[in-house]
Amino acid sequence: MNADRILAKPLNWLVIFIFIASLFVALVGLTNSYPQYWIIPRLGPFAPEIIRPLMLGASVFLVILKYSFTSSFSKSRPKLKWLGFSFDVFLMAIVAFALWRFSIDMLEMVDTMVIFGPSHAMIALAASAVFIILCWRVWGAALAIVGIVALFYYFTGPYWPGIFKTAPFNILSSSAEDLWFNLGEGIVGGITGILIFTAFPFVLLGAMLERTGGARSLIKIAFHFTRNLRGGPAHAAIMSSALFGTMSGAAVTNVVATGVITIPMIKRRGFSPAFAGGVEATASSAGQIMPPVMGAAALVMADITEISYIHIIIAALIPALAYYASLFTSVVFESRRLGIEAVSDLSDTDIDLAVHRQDYYNLILIVVPIATVVYALLSGFSPAGAGNIALTVLIPLSFLNPEVRQNPFLIIRALANGGRQFGELLMSVAVVGIIVAVLAATGLPNDFTLLLGQAGGSELVFALMIAAAASLMLSMGIPTLPAYLTVVLILGPSLTELGVSTLVAHLFVLYFCVASSITPPVAIAAYAAASIADGPPMMTAVYAMRIGLVKFLVPFVFAFYPVILIVEASGVAFDIMAFLSIIVRLSIVIYLVSSAVIGFDRRRLPAWEIIVRLILGILIIFTDPFIHWSASAAALVYLLWHNKSFRMVEAS
Repeated sequence: MNADRILAKPLNWLVIFIFIASLFVALVGLTNSYPQYWIIPRLGPFAPEIIRPLMLGASVFLVILKYSFTSSFSKSRPKLKWLGFSFDVFLMAIVAFALWRFSIDMLEMVDTMVIFGPSHAMIALAASAVFIILCWRVWGAALAIVGIVALFYYFTGPYWPGIFKTAPFNILSSSAEDLWFNLGEGIVGGITGILIFTAFPFVLLGAMLERTGGARSLIKIAFHFTRNLRGGPAHAAIMSSALFGTMSGAAVTNVVATGVITIPMIKRRGFSPAFAGGVEATASSAGQIMPPVMGAAALVMADITEISYIHIIIAALIPALAYYASLFTSVVFESRRLGIEAVSDLSDTDIDLAVHRQDYYNLILIVVPIATVVYALLSGFSPAGAGNIALTVLIPLSFLNPEVRQNPFLIIRALANGGRQFGELLMSVAVVGIIVAVLAATGLPNDFTLLLGQAGGSELVFALMIAAAASLMLSMGIPTLPAYLTVVLILGPSLTELGVSTLVAHLFVLYFCVASSITPPVAIAAYAAASIADGPPMMTAVYAMRIGLVKFLVPFVFAFYPVILIVEASGVAFDIMAFLSIIVRLSIVIYLVSSAVIGFDRRRLPAWEIIVRLILGILIIFTDPFIHWSASAAALVYLLWHNKSFRMVEAS
């Protein structure tokens, strides 16, 4: 694409405007660390009453351009194209007017008291309807329906029975303030502010990494280092997806970006299409729990919990490494089951996998931004400031790639893609804002706390199982970030009331929201991988869930053994002996569970051995020392017997 064609598109100019705005927004993040060096005027360009509506309005414009009803009618009913165009203009007009009124009234509230009337209520309801419609267009029905149900409950709450009944309220004044004219909750509230002021630079950073050559070179280098392993391409997919996924923050995007290369290679090695897709889907989704970026979820978590970002990524490190270790182990057992041997020579492939010097240069495009984020955080910068510095470093570094030097407008295309992703994400977060407003106004989380306490009783394990199931159901088909926000605001208070720390509760919910992308029946990451692998979608999802079974166990491990999170925010003081104890036992659990889900170790496992391994794996993470050490000893004796019997059969 040449420069004239790029600059001729209003869409790209709008994205450039959004990017420039983000640079100013990031300055606000910098001042969080060094406020003595900067004074932000109340009515200046950084006032949230102005910047939030500007970013929301630009995002709505982007989304309507891409998902316009005009184009839909042009394809299905060309004669009614004018109707689609009219509806697009109508939606934009509603949002523009609502955002203008928001800025005017919120700035006026600084000096005087604004009394909300019927016009304010109509604006709030109309804006809510538009964002629900746009969310449905972009992300499908799941989150939009949750938003509709939340609004229905908000207006009918006084008529519900039992603990769900809410106090009567003034519909006109309350709905206006709760849903729209509010900087704390609502569509333009704190959640939207977190996304704009904190997560935006990281969305652009992930888009830059995807488009400027680093991802492809990362995959080639991962293939190079795993070429002598039995499951070479599968191991490479896990490595590359972990590093790329932590930056991209979207399971489906990660599957598409890395899977188009890794999945055909995994199939070529001898794995089934369903297994190839399952490995890629599982590894790609888990990038969002891999520090240091964690797909921007850690940024949002830090803002909500007021826990240091550094502490969050330190806490998430060991559980993430344990999960990826389980993926590697599962691939090893599947390779043994299929009798796949290592193949060093990959020259017969359709893809050039030879690692050249340029690939190592391109790897700098991933390593340096990640290192920059970590260094900036350790130096005292806010997460937004760290992300903005990393983005500023990455743009000139991109010219290490000859493709960028030949066509510098690749950078604009990457930023345009990042702006589009941000606009789409903001539509889902706007609906989350509606849900947050309803939760705050009705006190529904307190009701869930009572229900969860009654259902789980005094046993934390039962309450956690209920919370895990609810997290999976509420987050199916929803992008991870809005899913995490929706679920944690409902269930987070319930979990903390049961005795777990805030950090543990948030990480617990995040893990299961991530796991929902590989959990049937709505396993969106697995279905995306199946389309690339030409495998059956449901079987691919089943393989992904089996391979990623440890992802469902790890949250229970750090809920009962928060010492594994290392930091004091976990709720317990760090103890080296307790830490080593759970690490050793978790390693045994990974071996047992990974081999059980594949049904193979040194030989094919009969059904009774699979059951024994799963039972021992569960007993090993029990908190009773007698139970977990007895189970650990039994597991070691059993594994020694298994290996000895295999050698005897092999010798005979």
